[in-house]
Amino acid sequence: MVQLDTAPWAERRVVLGVGGGIAAYRAAETARLLIHQGINVHVVMTAAAQQFVTPLTFEALTGNPVHHQTFAGGDRTMTHISLVRQADLLLVAPCTANLMAKFNHGIADDLLTTMYAAKADIPVLLAPAMNPAMWQHAATQRNQQQLQNDGVQIVAPQEGSTACGEHGVGRMASPEALLFAVQAALTPSILHGQHWVINAGPTAEPWDAVRVLTNRASGQLGCLMAEQAVRLGAQVTLIAGPGVRACHPSIQRINSDDAASMLQACIAAAAGCDVFVATAAVSDYRFAEQHSHKLKRQGADSVDIRLLNNPDIVAHIATMAARPGRVIAFAAESEAHCTHARSKLEKKAVDAIIANDVSHMGVDSASGWWLTRNHAEVIPAGDKSTFSLCIISHILELNCD
Repeated sequence: MVQLDTAPWAERRVVLGVGGGIAAYRAAETARLLIHQGINVHVVMTAAAQQFVTPLTFEALTGNPVHHQTFAGGDRTMTHISLVRQADLLLVAPCTANLMAKFNHGIADDLLTTMYAAKADIPVLLAPAMNPAMWQHAATQRNQQQLQNDGVQIVAPQEGSTACGEHGVGRMASPEALLFAVQAALTPSILHGQHWVINAGPTAEPWDAVRVLTNRASGQLGCLMAEQAVRLGAQVTLIAGPGVRACHPSIQRINSDDAASMLQACIAAAAGCDVFVATAAVSDYRFAEQHSHKLKRQGADSVDIRLLNNPDIVAHIATMAARPGRVIAFAAESEAHCTHARSKLEKKAVDAIIANDVSHMGVDSASGWWLTRNHAEVIPAGDKSTFSLCIISHILELNCD
């Protein structure tokens, strides 16, 4: 199995530059999330940033001194150079319009801008935060475009209400989004250039206006696999069933309800892709008769309902003309897991199948077996994030065959 580091960002050194804006308080939460992932965070604050959050806040969170003067107390160690050259990544959050302009035009008049000018060849992430009119201003947009041309990654601001009471695009990306961006930047892009399609969650087969046939699947494993693949550099499309949680915005998400709509979405997205992973718990059956209105309770003690077979999505994808390079299936079983899974492996014409127990639906842990035609291997129990990365490792080994 190809070994992937479960946390390649752990113990890496990140310089967090904090600009002057109300969003500086969210930089404190960002620092906390980074530290929780084992990242060594060193904070540099502008003079304006200290009007919103004190350096003591970041010192307490990071356990490291906060830097805000180019030459502090006769410091002759060239802090602006040593800090950034010992770093693995520079994140500026919030990044004001003023900082973007200075970075773009090479103006170095304080510690943070001087560090940017002296940076080594490390990833730079900027998280703009400003009034919507300032963000849309032609000069700011020109600066953004040139910085991106220079290789800087812009973590786009979000739409919403700003501190000044206006509504529009300008809110700094969430601390969770910044954590994801940092992790992605510090993770080797071994899937760069690949397109992965993953389906996730349950389907809901309608009976009447309010009742559906569904299951306990949450879609958590599919979401985690999608996010892991994005961190590794892949372009990812997620076909999500009802109730599947929101994923990172860089993942192309297509929502579907029942098996028929999920099949059509999977056919369109998976044609010619590199890897298709069928984590979705698709209902085997649908109602023979569907009603647009709510059915009333009948006087009889029971109701007879006829069910029809649903299409087998992963089998269809595995035999389509524009077949993906690799097709991976899942088999959730309550007994004889490997026996049933191996039968499905042959019947569905997939390249590999993961057998797991139905008890893992809707919970945070998982375990199972990785099966190909010539190989079987236990996937040890663990949280679903580790489980998903283990599956990706097996797929990479399959791609090397």
